[in-house]
Amino acid sequence: MLVVRVVEVSILEPDVPLPQTLLSHPSYLKVFVPEYTQELRLELQGCASNGSLGCPVRLTVGSATLPGNFQKVLTCTGPTQACRLLLPSPPWDRWLQVTAKSLAGPRVSVAFSAVAALTACRPWSVNFQHLLQSSPNQSSNASTGLLPPTPSYQDLDRRGRVGGGPFCLRSFPVLREDVDVVSVRFQPLDRVSVLVQSDMPSVMRLNLNTGMDSGGSLTVSMRVNKTAIANTSVVACVTAASPLLSFNASLSCTTAFFQGHPLSLSASSPTANLIIPYPETDNWYLSLQLMCPERPEECEQASVLVETTLYLVPCLNDCGPYGQCLLLRRHGYLYAGCSCKAGWRGWSCTDNSTAQTAAQQKAAALLLTLSNLVFLAPIAISVHRSLLVEASVYAYTMFFSTFYHACNQPGEAVLCILNYDTLQYCDFLGSGVSIWVTVLCMARLKASLKYVLFLLGALVFAMSLQLDRRAAWNTMGPCLFAIVVMVTMWVYRCGRRRHCYPPSWQRWVFYLLPGISMAAVAITIYTSMMTSDNYYYTHSIWHMLLAGSAAFLLPPREQHTKPWACSQKLTCHYEICKNHRDELYTVT
Repeated sequence: MLVVRVVEVSILEPDVPLPQTLLSHPSYLKVFVPEYTQELRLELQGCASNGSLGCPVRLTVGSATLPGNFQKVLTCTGPTQACRLLLPSPPWDRWLQVTAKSLAGPRVSVAFSAVAALTACRPWSVNFQHLLQSSPNQSSNASTGLLPPTPSYQDLDRRGRVGGGPFCLRSFPVLREDVDVVSVRFQPLDRVSVLVQSDMPSVMRLNLNTGMDSGGSLTVSMRVNKTAIANTSVVACVTAASPLLSFNASLSCTTAFFQGHPLSLSASSPTANLIIPYPETDNWYLSLQLMCPERPEECEQASVLVETTLYLVPCLNDCGPYGQCLLLRRHGYLYAGCSCKAGWRGWSCTDNSTAQTAAQQKAAALLLTLSNLVFLAPIAISVHRSLLVEASVYAYTMFFSTFYHACNQPGEAVLCILNYDTLQYCDFLGSGVSIWVTVLCMARLKASLKYVLFLLGALVFAMSLQLDRRAAWNTMGPCLFAIVVMVTMWVYRCGRRRHCYPPSWQRWVFYLLPGISMAAVAITIYTSMMTSDNYYYTHSIWHMLLAGSAAFLLPPREQHTKPWACSQKLTCHYEICKNHRDELYTVT
């Protein structure tokens, strides 16, 4: 990122001419737009240049680094000595950058005076103290964007005047309630409905400038009674930075720099919904006004109550039955999005153009769950060879892998016995520990050392999965260490015995080579061939190859060791001995 800082910036005060002279370098100005500014007018007065007629100046309002639609350009090339730029509803409470550049050439000077004129908008809002007294049980915190309290609602007449002064907007205080991460609910203070009339727009401010609200979706829902707007209609506009204060028949919903989102309510369509994904960090405004396109005289005495539902959610409808809402944090920013399954697509996983049928979903669920039954083979072999710890790990892996994939399925074929995140963690942990214990078991270490490594490996897997569950090094790192231990022990035995280890060629041909081949194919499928489209098939094959390789690679039972079920019986007995000195009885 290239950052260019302008050192000399002149402040353009309202209604105060600022003389400027342009030669080769542009002139940088800035003007502050306070709250409730209805219109900003920039004007060049007394423009004169030596060597050319007219006022060859290009005036650019807005940041030069933003896209073109965030800028307003005024080119003064005519013979007139004054030109002006009108900006309706400019962004409130911020500085606007103004760049003046000469078009007369490198050696021609242009002199002019820049003037900024602001048209203030007088707000009217419901008495804040009155509303607090009427709702003592309100537990939510008020938004910082509440307009200052002025006369109570009963003091406003039909002409929009209180004390002889005209008003240009009716403001309703809004409560902001933080429900969860990227989850906010807005509600008009002490009421659900918003009064809408034709004399001025009703405005609600939504405070989304905390820096943590841009990762969700802003949802605006409005509803009105059909009988209340039989011959009228309610038009609305959702904008950022400043509200729309001048409604027209076209309902363009355009402010000085931003294009808003229009809505309308009528007797034929009494409800309206709007979804704005990833709203920019700013104050957002909902403006509503009553309009009578056929009979304007009916709107003078008319008023409508509009029910509004305003909230910010991470994912729409929680992504539905075919998606999962995920929160992502990158470089300090928090985002939310839907991860769709079973071929469903769309912003909230509602596009079924490529979706799987119910039969395909059930077949995929059966493949992913029943393929884990292959783990019964290494479990039975481990029990037969007195490898009870290994058998317990395989049983753990089979159980949680089965129910994790049963819970991971979308739509109808889903069964969750525990929290999804818990099942996923246990499945990943069991898969890694299964490979760990299998490789260490092949090393034929002493029992004490082997079980110490079993425990340490399980702890390392638990820690690494907590750091990053899907990282490849979580499984590959410990497994490579286990392979190094196994190879070291085999080389040590080869050197001590002066013979290859394992010594039997049948062991190599019928067990080790098939097991190593199955493990290699499984790793290849898992790392390079698995995609979202073939996941059901490739992951099921991964289950079977992983369990099959463990069954082939498990070492044979030690010589002169019987199966655990046939081990000799314990010959312990109890004998009571009396100590006459201390009168104590001892059991040996």
